[in-house]
Amino acid sequence: MPTPALSAPLSDAGFTRHLALGDEIDVLPRIFEDDINIAVMRRRLSAALQQSVQAQCQTERAWQLAWLGQPGDDLRADLLKRLPAPEAAGALVEDVQLLAEAMAYLFDTDTVGIRLRLLDAAMCPRFHVDNLPVRLVTTYHGPGSEWLPEEAVNREGLGAPSASKPEIVRDPGAIQRLEAGDLALLKGGGWESNEHRALVHRSPALIEGQKRLLLTIDPA
Repeated sequence: MPTPALSAPLSDAGFTRHLALGDEIDVLPRIFEDDINIAVMRRRLSAALQQSVQAQCQTERAWQLAWLGQPGDDLRADLLKRLPAPEAAGALVEDVQLLAEAMAYLFDTDTVGIRLRLLDAAMCPRFHVDNLPVRLVTTYHGPGSEWLPEEAVNREGLGAPSASKPEIVRDPGAIQRLEAGDLALLKGGGWESNEHRALVHRSPALIEGQKRLLLTIDPA
């Protein structure tokens, strides 16, 4: 299905009751509210962070890093060792570590799972739900993740595609997209009492030559 024109800027009033949206960090804990499936903190990346990100995107091939453990010095050292342009990685590493520590604090865990990926194609182009409890998603470079308000979803269409299933998207004009820099907590089917209400989302389509640097963090 071709990518439709996306709707007007997000608002947490009117079009969906399941979104918490704000410019401050205190919007993220609203993910604990029963009716909230996505909490988004809007932010602009600093010039130093943008430069650090750009340096990691200057590779011919896509790459990914995975890390599981307690955020701290070991995470910092591993990122500096494995990123493609470590000499320019300082600001990006600081941001990843800050977000990892915030996730560990918010969900009262010592361990987080981190994936940092440079993509040159959509990773999950079909609308779907995650079966884990919650995930933090942020795009440092390129288009952000797309998601559907509940009123625009036909959940009978989810899962493996087949000719007998209906279209997932009831209203293509309702598709929402996160912006680069936004911090989003997505509530999945593994969240208690949310098995049938998990946020429906997908990776954005990329045009030829376009890249996307994506970070996801899961409390473990």
